[in-house]
Amino acid sequence: MDAKPILGMSYSREIELDGHIIDSGIVENVLDTILDMGGDFEILEFDVGKRKADKSYARISISTENSDDLDNIISRLHRHGARLVEEAAISLIPAEGERIVPKGFYSTTNYPTEVKYGSEWIEVEKIEMDCLIVVDPKTHRALCTPMSKLQKGDLVVMGEHGVKVYPPERPRDHDDFEFMGGGVSSERPTETTIKKIAREMLEVLAKGKKVALVGGPAIIHTGADEACAALVREGYINTIFAGNALATHDIEYNLYGTSLGMNIQSGDLMVAGHKNHLYAISEVMRAGSIKAAVDLGIVRSGIMYECVKNNVPFVLAGSIRDDGPLPDVISDAMQAQDAMRLHIPDIGMVLMVATMLHSIAVGNCLPAYVRTICVDINPSTVTKLMDRGTMQAIGVVSDAGAFIPMLLAQIHKMTGKTE
Repeated sequence: MDAKPILGMSYSREIELDGHIIDSGIVENVLDTILDMGGDFEILEFDVGKRKADKSYARISISTENSDDLDNIISRLHRHGARLVEEAAISLIPAEGERIVPKGFYSTTNYPTEVKYGSEWIEVEKIEMDCLIVVDPKTHRALCTPMSKLQKGDLVVMGEHGVKVYPPERPRDHDDFEFMGGGVSSERPTETTIKKIAREMLEVLAKGKKVALVGGPAIIHTGADEACAALVREGYINTIFAGNALATHDIEYNLYGTSLGMNIQSGDLMVAGHKNHLYAISEVMRAGSIKAAVDLGIVRSGIMYECVKNNVPFVLAGSIRDDGPLPDVISDAMQAQDAMRLHIPDIGMVLMVATMLHSIAVGNCLPAYVRTICVDINPSTVTKLMDRGTMQAIGVVSDAGAFIPMLLAQIHKMTGKTE
């Protein structure tokens, strides 16, 4: 039942919040949003958890002068985990055609999500941002579905009614993954930060999750190739998402000692070295694939070599800028997206190093609980990467050539491995 409107207001609804809503700043965000959007509120119930592990509960009446404003506020608060006290079941409408979305469909966040189907709350599987929710009445499953996968007749969830999201929380006894506070600054001590990132990586791996690298060619240009290859070889990087450039220049370096024609060791441009990356691509073309080039002894070291030798999967997504590309590169963007999605359920942490566009693409497919490290020499690039919706991200302003070797050194120090 709707609450009694606040004086001067005509329309009202009640919402509720629960969890670590104080320490996570959720209550503050909710109340600020209501006022910023022209509404008013009355706190009807507020049960504050007394111990560190205790959760809190709040029931709030929201009032506005017109129904559209109220609907807009409720929609915005939904992203903070607010839900209507009198929660109705979801409304479903069949898609009229392939990749044609019904007007008013629910657009997903990357937070864990449930939908109320009949009287039952069902978890939405494979959640990611900016998708639809399709319900299969035969199996009672709710599937997060990209627009590109929507089929005619799929039952699509409409609006926020009957949808519950769970934003990542921060309990009072938190100490994991909060050391950067979500900020981006070149002034923070990089070595201290990398030490804590190394500890987080080891904890993620100990829990049985995988660490993925989204890497750009600057990893090779800046001399971090060998350290990155060691992280793969020693089991600290378990999946790689990249483009044609990382693999091409990795192979170029390990065949000819150059990256874009520059000698990595001396920093000098080699005579006719600008052709070396094309030679590298051609050698792999001749072999048939990167794996075949490794098996034939053509490629004998490097990041891609270690991926093949240690059965570490990689997805190379193509772009219009590519030379070649290598035979392993997936030039169809939708196919590349699907290939990445196959690996995402197993990933607990992602290192995004020196590749803004590729990192944004991967970030759009990640659930919010995946811990994300955004590394780039340009602070504005780091900021863009961290604005993709995850609440488990930190930014590090650093050169790839410094970050990756320091990360490897910190891991070796913590695991007792001698250089």
